[in-house]
Amino acid sequence: MKRGDVIEVTIDSAAFEGKSVARVEGLVVFVHGGVPGDRASVRVTASKKNFAEANLVAIIRPSSLRTSPRCQYFGVCGGCTWQHVDYAAQLEFKRRHVLDAMERIGGFTDINVQPACGADEPFYYRNKMEFSFGERWLTGDEMTARGTGGGPADAASRFALGLHIPGRYDKVLDLKECWLQSETSVRIVNEVRAFSLEGKIPVYETESHTGYFRNLVIRESRRTGERMVNVVTRDDRPDIMSPLTERLLIAVPSITTIVNNITQRKSQVALGESEKVYHGSGTITERIGNRTYRISANSFFQTNTIQAERLYDTARLMARMRPDDVVYDLYSGTGTIALHIADGVREVLGIEAVEGAVEDAKKNAAFNGVTNCTFLLGDLKETLVGSRQKGIPPPDVVITDPPRAGMHEKVAKEVRALSPRRIVYISCNPSTQARDLKILCDGGGYRIEEVRPVDMFPHTYHIENIVSLAAASSPP
Repeated sequence: MKRGDVIEVTIDSAAFEGKSVARVEGLVVFVHGGVPGDRASVRVTASKKNFAEANLVAIIRPSSLRTSPRCQYFGVCGGCTWQHVDYAAQLEFKRRHVLDAMERIGGFTDINVQPACGADEPFYYRNKMEFSFGERWLTGDEMTARGTGGGPADAASRFALGLHIPGRYDKVLDLKECWLQSETSVRIVNEVRAFSLEGKIPVYETESHTGYFRNLVIRESRRTGERMVNVVTRDDRPDIMSPLTERLLIAVPSITTIVNNITQRKSQVALGESEKVYHGSGTITERIGNRTYRISANSFFQTNTIQAERLYDTARLMARMRPDDVVYDLYSGTGTIALHIADGVREVLGIEAVEGAVEDAKKNAAFNGVTNCTFLLGDLKETLVGSRQKGIPPPDVVITDPPRAGMHEKVAKEVRALSPRRIVYISCNPSTQARDLKILCDGGGYRIEEVRPVDMFPHTYHIENIVSLAAASSPP
């Protein structure tokens, strides 16, 4: 088997990162775009000693799990990888990915991974979308048209407002529809595109560090109906932002605030060095459970409000907390988990390494009148040890929700040394989670009781997973 070969395969299973798996004479072939059960012809793109990679060429016999994607850009846009897969099958694939990580990386046998908690609304579920301005990625039809002289090469045809093509920082797919946020969000995108094209306003170019428009970030509250438009630009240009604000408010009256983040940085992160508010308060509010959160343009907040509440509710149930418990919330971020569980316990201590997140957590606690949550700024490798030295009460329960890289080995060992009655580990990366769980369970100090995935991002391969551990001395 060599690069460029076209072969016929049967897709056996789903692999992580949206790929599927076929086997040819004992060799594993990772296929992009396949669905388990497909019989397909594929073109080999890479051939290694132990595996090969291939792209789908044609479906010979479609899988019963295959469905028609709703979005016209599916397969080109990187926003969704599994829109062509039945949603129930997506959930089962994700459950299996968690099980595989627990067995293969964690070394846990006979582990029961519960069915993934799916979304009631697998489309239009995001409360935040970040779109980019840039040079347009040409579709196959556009490439053909230009090859025959039928495709214009003027500025308008090169302009794009949408999402980056996977692996290409310099090319943007011009999106006129998107099924991830809302129909109103799409109207805003199309209105801003029209304004930019009509005014011939240049988009920012990284290489030359010129142009104006950089990003369009839209936030929508699912519970309050508030809506924010954040336009990220290179320069402070009221002569552009003021008429754009007026136009947007006429076209989409439900917009409650419009802000302009301004940055001269060359990096493509949609964060401003300064901010101007052109309409409204500059913030929106959102509710999770019985708490209300004030969200600014650059605040972190879970991007799926409904599923975030299910995630927190599930974690709270799995923690089996008692009214007199002291709970440590590690990697506490802006305090959403701590505040969500605060009513049921004596005290919550949140620890976070990002100063801005700690400040937001304190503001969220004050905004909701919560007095039994304390938020500390610090590196967990030192702060957990320091908590004992400063006389802070030891935890009865630890909830940890680290980034994708997981917990540092020293942090995992320190959590184990704190000897809480229960540990609840929330993760967006089952692989690093399984690695850390192995450390927590090392020596027989803890046992895994429950494993429950929660689908925060339908139509993608991403999965949040919750694992509860009980001290070995605790009764089952």
